[in-house]
Amino acid sequence: MNARLSYREAAVEGASPVRLVILLYEQAAEDLRAALGAHQRGDIEGRTRHINHAILVIGYLQASLDKERGGRVAVNLERFYDQVRSGLVEAQFKQSGAALEQQISHLMQVHEAWCEVERASRPAQPETSTATQTLSPLRSSSSSKSKFNEEQKPRPSSEWNA
Repeated sequence: MNARLSYREAAVEGASPVRLVILLYEQAAEDLRAALGAHQRGDIEGRTRHINHAILVIGYLQASLDKERGGRVAVNLERFYDQVRSGLVEAQFKQSGAALEQQISHLMQVHEAWCEVERASRPAQPETSTATQTLSPLRSSSSSKSKFNEEQKPRPSSEWNA
């Protein structure tokens, strides 16, 4: 059995909803890095396959948004996913490695925000109690998709400094 596949299966089993979102972001970024590598090798079929898989992963993230409980954050994430998917279609059409790198950067910025949500939801350690108190509104939400606070919501692509 493939060791990498076994590791992924073990990581998913029993994972929290936030951890699953993080893993999906990591998968999308991995797909895009593989697409970038294929692009650099001139492997059009490989690039297309990896971009298409990343688009599927992003579609899954978008479909899992809870717009009722997620409110404005869910709306912002939906807009973000639309922008990333559009950017990937453009990268494929223009055969642009730079456009792929830009989408990887965008995904990793939001990935880091989800990692912060995960860290904030863990039991507070004595030395991190100040940071946990600052992020306490994140832990009070019942929906994992609505745990972003205003500082962590995705910004419009025109504001990204990637």
